[in-house]
Amino acid sequence: MQLAATQLINGLVLGMLLFLMSAGLSLIFGLMNVVNVAHGSFFMLGAFFALSIGEFTGSFWAGLALGWIPALVLGLAMERLFIRYLYSRPHLDQVLLTFGFTFVFADLVRMIWGPEIRNIGVPEVLSGAVEVFDIILPKYRLFLIAFGGVIALLLWLFLERSRVGAMVRAGVDDAATASGIGINVQLLFGFIFALGVGLAALGGAAAGPVLGVYLGLDGEILIPAFIVVVIGGMGSLRGAFVASMLVGVIDTLGKAYFPDLALFAIYLLMVVVLLTKPHGLFGVGKA
Repeated sequence: MQLAATQLINGLVLGMLLFLMSAGLSLIFGLMNVVNVAHGSFFMLGAFFALSIGEFTGSFWAGLALGWIPALVLGLAMERLFIRYLYSRPHLDQVLLTFGFTFVFADLVRMIWGPEIRNIGVPEVLSGAVEVFDIILPKYRLFLIAFGGVIALLLWLFLERSRVGAMVRAGVDDAATASGIGINVQLLFGFIFALGVGLAALGGAAAGPVLGVYLGLDGEILIPAFIVVVIGGMGSLRGAFVASMLVGVIDTLGKAYFPDLALFAIYLLMVVVLLTKPHGLFGVGKA
């Protein structure tokens, strides 16, 4: 019972981290039609910036609250100076450009922080574990589940209840028509890219105490995030959340009980979804 509960909690934690990665990735892909292979780099940068800010201030909360901001600034600069000129270009051009940026950011990390594996310490209030129904659960992992849930709720309220959210949904459905009725699509593109980068960096800052902080973290989180986007459907926040939970739990339980089949199970899930719903669980097909 203890093992099953622990692995379930770990699966939900991984799911929440994948959601923070894939929510922005899904919106960027769905609205801007841009394949951003460098999205995982901002997850990694968020973790490293949170590490440095936490060490400088001596506060974990300062690192979590501020670590995503420098990564967001780098993301905005990349979008304004480079990606905006490739909106109408083929996906291969976007992939090549953003793939090149993964090496740029990796070298930046290597020069500033080095190749060593680092770890972010958690505050006393989140260290240790609590006992619930004779099951011991780590406090920080429970915090991550609650933290991801709050972010998901705030994102849902923003997209469904605000004027800007309505503009985003209109742009995802049909960017050309949205532009025709007076929506500044270019400004909207920049905002969504910043939102996606900020979410990824925030996820990296929160993941530091669990996953560690190291060079190569970007690639390890990017592949399952892309799988989540495919399963959930492009441009769908609900799809990103449901698919993240599915992939996180299946991957964690698979590694615990069927280690040789864990990766196969995730890809099998993706294949089944694509065969039955080609646009993802909650995606909408576009002409």
